[in-house]
Amino acid sequence: MDKTDHIFTLPDDIAAQNFENALDAVAHLTELYQAAADFLCAKFVSVLETGGSSTRYRAYYPEVRITTKSYASVDSRLSFGHVSGPGTYATTVTRPALFSHYLEQQLRLLMENHNVTVQVAYSDTPIPVHFAVANDPSLIVPPDASGFTLRDVFDVPDLSTTNDDIVNGSTEPKADGSQPLALFTAQRVDYSLARLAHYTATDPAYFQNHVLFTNYQFYVEEFEAFARQKLADPASGYLAFVGTGNHQITRNDGNLQRSEKTPQMPTYHLTRADGSGITLVNIGVGPSNAKTATDHIAVLRPHAWLMVGHCAGLRNSQSLGDFVLAHAYLREDHVLDDDLPVWVPIPALAEIQTSLEQAVAEVTELRGYDLKQIMRTGTVATIDNRNWELRDQSGPVRRLSQSRAIALDMESATIAANGYRFRVPYGTLLCVSDKPLHGELKLPGMATDFYKTQVARHLRIGIRAMELLREMPLERIHSRKLRSFEETAFL
Repeated sequence: MDKTDHIFTLPDDIAAQNFENALDAVAHLTELYQAAADFLCAKFVSVLETGGSSTRYRAYYPEVRITTKSYASVDSRLSFGHVSGPGTYATTVTRPALFSHYLEQQLRLLMENHNVTVQVAYSDTPIPVHFAVANDPSLIVPPDASGFTLRDVFDVPDLSTTNDDIVNGSTEPKADGSQPLALFTAQRVDYSLARLAHYTATDPAYFQNHVLFTNYQFYVEEFEAFARQKLADPASGYLAFVGTGNHQITRNDGNLQRSEKTPQMPTYHLTRADGSGITLVNIGVGPSNAKTATDHIAVLRPHAWLMVGHCAGLRNSQSLGDFVLAHAYLREDHVLDDDLPVWVPIPALAEIQTSLEQAVAEVTELRGYDLKQIMRTGTVATIDNRNWELRDQSGPVRRLSQSRAIALDMESATIAANGYRFRVPYGTLLCVSDKPLHGELKLPGMATDFYKTQVARHLRIGIRAMELLREMPLERIHSRKLRSFEETAFL
């Protein structure tokens, strides 16, 4: 029986419960969320059929909450899985079935580190109808249905509460005194899940924990070739290759269907049962795309993301096809200035750097000093003007020289800065495709030879680096240097 709360009709209430077992807590979260989503979907279908409603319908996100009264001493090496001091900590949760492994892991660590129970109940945050029906492809939310206005009957997304205030460190304790338990609220996660499906044309459920970004289609073709090789090997651990439109193959000779329309950011997933496979996102060119992709992928809490794209080499000693391992970034992309001021340093992460260098050595079969023949470590400059060469060069070139930059692109610093901001381990390995300061621009003949010889090797290096990272303990990859003074307990 539906219950009415003032002007809203609500689904049946389910009492709050305390849990000592993370698996049971996640199971109850799933039950609460599914009941709320089913209620909204059923009412949505009913209202569409009748053409309107004099009743308003609402359902709430579930919430997890802990309270600790102790400054418990935890393993100081851990960057997550504990809170900084006594108090009540809470977060709303969406799609718990999608995040089940992640939630179980985070809740288990909290229970073990603080010897507390976890309370699971409905929150006071409404679920927007758009997000409730997002998992049913047969349901389409019209902007203005015939006979009624959607927002008069259901809750719709509220951008005033769908923001990055927790990530950016600008949040305040809630009215009940509770502090955030996770970096993202349920509405923020739902918003990004919807955007991911739109921009990548793949379901967020297919995203893997290791994400490669590139800015050229050539890498996609090589990624598919690599995936087919792995699918031919039963011992590889890879189960399927998923392309746009959620089309997939599970055999190396499978026919991968192509989407009729190419999405803005074509995305492909080489999947493993535990989500530890590799996702490749072709973000195209520019910092805006790089920010958009990372803004939304961050809610999936990947274990690492790397940029493997092309760049302009800035040193005369470089050759086309050389690799650049970024250890610093000159940020002139501007898209994150309001969220992460340019005076904030973006540190290189040792685990990422060593994995990339080892991967280059393995794939190229060069070691030690010989590796310097084809790879240089240094500062990468990221700008927001693709045609920067057409401006007077006295100012830009002087800044690049003063920064000691060795390469220039339009995405790497954005991806690294957003990785820093979202506490996602990041790194960059670029490939020199032209040298504009030295008269070596991309010309058709040069480009063809370059792409044929270097793209496959470059991608294999990125993949190998991810494989090395996958072998590391999780607590080693997620560095404490990415955490601020008072962090959320969830990774």
